[in-house]
Order: sequence, then C-alpha cells, then structure tokens
Amino acid sequence: MNKNYYAILMAGGVGSRFWPVSTTEFPKQFHDMLGTGETLIQKTFTRLSQIIPKENILILTHEDYNSIVLEQLPMVKQEQIILEPVMRNTAPCILYASLKIKKQNPDAIMVVAPSDHWIEDEMQFCSNLQHAFDFCERDENLMTLGILPTFANTGYGYIEFDKLDSRPIKKVKQFREKPDYATARKFIQSRNYLWNAGIFVWSAKTVLKAYEEFQPVMYDHFMNGYDALNTEKEAAFIKDNYPLAQNISVDYAILEKAQNVYVLPATFDWNDLGTWGSLYDKLPKDEQENAVVNATVYLENATNNIIRTEGKKLVVIDGLTDYIIVDKDDVLLIYPKNKEQDIKQIVSKLK
Repeated sequence: MNKNYYAILMAGGVGSRFWPVSTTEFPKQFHDMLGTGETLIQKTFTRLSQIIPKENILILTHEDYNSIVLEQLPMVKQEQIILEPVMRNTAPCILYASLKIKKQNPDAIMVVAPSDHWIEDEMQFCSNLQHAFDFCERDENLMTLGILPTFANTGYGYIEFDKLDSRPIKKVKQFREKPDYATARKFIQSRNYLWNAGIFVWSAKTVLKAYEEFQPVMYDHFMNGYDALNTEKEAAFIKDNYPLAQNISVDYAILEKAQNVYVLPATFDWNDLGTWGSLYDKLPKDEQENAVVNATVYLENATNNIIRTEGKKLVVIDGLTDYIIVDKDDVLLIYPKNKEQDIKQIVSKLK
C-alpha cells in the first residue's frame, strides 16, 4: 500500500433532508441507513482502506461529533480526526486538512470523499481511484470523479466536459449549478454532462498552489498557523481563526477558477443517499413497490411509499401513494416524495 496515499473523509454534514432520523445531534453518516450492519461512515472508511493506509485516512468533522467518530471507528487515533469548531463549507476545511497532510508528507496524493455515499462495486471504485491517483502523481492536475447520469436529477450539480475529448480522463469545461428539470433533461441529452459527486483527487502541492493563487486571503489566513499544525498548539489556533474563514465551497473557491481540472467518468454504481427518495431507490420493495425499514405494516391501496419506524412499530396505511412515512422518537413525518427537497426548509422553520 502506497504510503503517499491519503484520504480526507468529510463527515461534518447534518443531512437535514433525512430528518427526523438524521439530526444535528446525530447526523445520517453515523446511521445504518440501509440495514447492512454498518453505518455509512464505517462503510466508507472500509472502502477507502482497501487502497489507502488506515493511518492516512483523516476524518474531517465538527467537534461535536468527535466521540461518535471514535466510537464508530475504533481503529482511528485522535490525531486522525480533524475537528471544525464551526461549519464553514468545504473550501476552508479542505485547505486546513491539506496543510496538515503536506506538513506530514510533502509528496502526498489525496482523495477528498464524502462519508455518506453508497457505492456497491468497491472493486471498480478502487480501480477508478487508482487511475486518478496515477494521473495526479504524474502532473499538476485537479481531478474529480463524475457520475454518469441515469435521469434528469435536479438535486445534483453537473460537470460539463469537452465532447470531442476521447481520452478516459477528460478536461472539464465548466461546473454547472443544480438545474431545473428542463435544463437537466438537456444536459442528459447532450451526453457530455456528469453528476458532481463531490469526490476530488489531487496532490497536496497542487491543491495548495491553487488555493494560493485563487484564494490568497484564505491561504494566508491558514498559513499564519502552519507552524502550529500537527502540534499541541494547533487546537488553540484553529479555535481562534477557523471561524474567521470565508464560508465557501471548494467548487466556487478553486475548481471553477482553475484551468487544470479534469474528470474521470466513474464506472462504479453510486448513490449519494441525500434524500429519502434516494434511499427508497436502494431498498428492497414489496409487490406494491413499498420500501419498509424496521416496521410491521398492514397496507391497503398503498404503493411506492417508504415506511420507517423504530422497534418494528405496526403501521396501518390505506390510500397513500408516493409518500415518506417516518416515525422517530416524538416526531412523525408524512410527506410527499416529490417534495422531499423541501424537508430541509421545514427543519429550519421548526428550529
């Protein structure tokens, strides 16, 4: 196993579209959403450790989740957990982690990967990741793994690549925001758009050079504490300075500005498990296309629903189609699947 390979495992999100199961106190990455016996972060760590030394996998999360990470990943040492005192989107935390990695190993090649995605064909994932590592080791490239779209999804960002580029790894023309349905259909029909899965690969040197060029204020801000990184002085520096960093995604901060960005169309199956509907797609169904998790059900004229409870609670339904029915503690959610993107707004209103 190559000692220069590193991973930044992003595990700081709240997953509010999976409310009421995913909460601020216990987000979805720490749940066994599919009933496999492993939580999403455990599954992701196991997958990455097939190609990356376990001690080189860093977990980037909010400080509130430190004890949960240690409990769910007992093989991880405290120094492998990078703690954010506040949430500041992906650009500051990736810069912070990249500086720590570079100080530890200037020759590091890293993958940045969300902790809550579902990938079944792990052999293909490792093959794609190796291809990307090789590409970024040879030249100063910023890379992403794009997902071949299967339908006109309005919940993902898209990556446009050059139609005339016949190479396996393609030059990125531009990143596109989450489109409306008509635009998403055009993307699919043109056949040179991929879903942006938020999986990135680059060398520590290349990504830090990009930060220095395109985000000089943020770069200088974190470089002020470079000497403190990986020492006992790091926590104090981060506590005082991290909240002052700009709240911006790495896509906006770096990738949309750089000219050396490439994409590999992934050959593994992928689901970001971002909503109840995406979970429904992965679960087994009954004859009426209902997906049932941890519940006992009696159903009449009920089709295409996802039903989840605690403790095998008996759920009786008549006349519901395409609904999310979730019972958790003192919350009961009954919500149309076609409005699932609105759950995030509902949660913020309830606060």
